[in-house]
Amino acid sequence: MRAVIQRVSEASVEVNKTVVGEIKTGLLLLIGIDENDTEKDAEWLTQKILNLRIFSDENQKLNLSVQDISGEILCISQFTLIADYKK
Repeated sequence: MRAVIQRVSEASVEVNKTVVGEIKTGLLLLIGIDENDTEKDAEWLTQKILNLRIFSDENQKLNLSVQDISGEILCISQFTLIADYKK
């Protein structure tokens, strides 16, 4: 399981020029899940992401999680993250 995590002030995803998902302040996640990944792996990664302290507090220190700021999460499946590039 692999994830690319981006802190955003807003994000959206379009399919055929139609917005199918959008958020304001929060996290944009690109997630690749392998056939060998388990539910335990998913639970671990979920908790890790939810508790990342990557948002600024009142002192401009990166000390708040997406939960602390009541932020949103936009999660997009990205199977290429788990691709095997070996030749």
